[in-house]
Amino acid sequence: MKATPPIETEIKLNAGTVESARRLLYRAGFRVHRRRVFEDNIILDTPSGLLRRNGTLLRIRRTAGEVLLTHKGKAANGKHKSREECETAVEDGDAMVAIAERLGFRKAFRYQKYRTEYRLPGSSGLATLDETPIGVYLELEGQPAWIDRAARRLGFPEGDYITDSYGGLYFKWCRKRRVKPGDMVF
Repeated sequence: MKATPPIETEIKLNAGTVESARRLLYRAGFRVHRRRVFEDNIILDTPSGLLRRNGTLLRIRRTAGEVLLTHKGKAANGKHKSREECETAVEDGDAMVAIAERLGFRKAFRYQKYRTEYRLPGSSGLATLDETPIGVYLELEGQPAWIDRAARRLGFPEGDYITDSYGGLYFKWCRKRRVKPGDMVF
């Protein structure tokens, strides 16, 4: 029997500053679930950009003591970003990059952020506070109804929902400022 891949459903919200985002989260009842960690992400693609053109993603994420290999499928249209997500721990991130390169992939984009995870006691969703080189974002991940309730609880209407990836946000940020895109790193 073939297992059904998990579906990730999420939105991002422009949070202003780290301090204001923390205040919003605490006032809404969210509590720290995982302390602030630094993430370094490498997006892999074919030389022709096939994955990006198809709306899919292959990522290697490194945090303190953990390396994750993730494939994300094409997102469904809607007010939330929903797509298949397959993820597994990898022992050696450098070896994984080397293997991917030997299979014809290349490093297409690199982005970094600091992430703090929050949970609302008694609920299944996850809120993250992401500090990036282009701004501070809250990310809400869970069932669509939970995301909508959590966003309202935090004071955000549906019109504030962002479904872009950090890569997409970064390239928009560069276009707006007429900056040549590179990697989104500190």
